[in-house]
Formats: sequence, C-alpha cells, structure tokens
Amino acid sequence: MDIGEVSQRSGLTVSTLRYYEEKGLIRSIGRNGLRRQFNANVVERLALIRLGRSAGLSLDDIAPMLGVPGTPNIDRQRLADQADQLDQTIKQLTAMRDGLRHAVNCQAPSYMECPSFQRLLKGATVTAVRQQKRTKPSTRRRG
Repeated sequence: MDIGEVSQRSGLTVSTLRYYEEKGLIRSIGRNGLRRQFNANVVERLALIRLGRSAGLSLDDIAPMLGVPGTPNIDRQRLADQADQLDQTIKQLTAMRDGLRHAVNCQAPSYMECPSFQRLLKGATVTAVRQQKRTKPSTRRRG
C-alpha cells in the first residue's frame, strides 16, 4: 500500500509517516514511482505507536518496544512506570479541577483573597517547577 493510503488508514499525515520512517519506527518496502510503499501490517504498527504516544511515551521510549515488524517487545516495567506517572497526573489534574470549581463559588471578595485559590496558585507553581526539572529542552522530542 502506498504512503497516501497508509496516511488515510492511520489518520497520520504523510509528513509524520516520513518522520517515523526517518526515526526507524516504520520501514517502507520500496517505491512505486516517487511514492513509498508499505506492507499492510504498518497500520497495526502505527496503532501501537499511537497508543504509546497517547499514554505519554516518547518515540524513543516506543522504538525499542516495536521490535521487528509483527513481533512487538513490550517493556512491561516501562508501561507500569508510565501508568504510575499517569496516576500522579490524574491526581494533580483532579486537585486543579476541584480548586477551580471552588474558586468559582468562593465567597471571598476576590480570588486573590480566597485561601483555596491561593493554595491552587501555590500548587501550580510547585508543579511547574517539578516538570521543568524533569524536562530539559534538549530531551523534548517531536511526534
């Protein structure tokens, strides 16, 4: 199947497919004129990549898990670690949501005088600092 059909079936842009090929995540089997050709199983491989990205994994995390086509080598510990990280994110987002809902109904004269809103501001700063320490600009990845 050509790159246009893969794009249509996977919902990914042609440029994303080229990037994934450049990164070694997928492999074309040749060309028909100027259009790259792929095996039909590339759509399943792209679904695995999409699932990993949806779970918050980087392409560099996903690449070794793909193995050779047709035989993924899923790192269970990496998935467990990512699930733990998602649990933490859910807790943070839940606290943020609850704080915002409280702020909407707070009877203080202004948000800046609301103790719950002040805690929310402080929590947002702490979270931002933690994320900044974990994510250095040189480690951010496209895709």
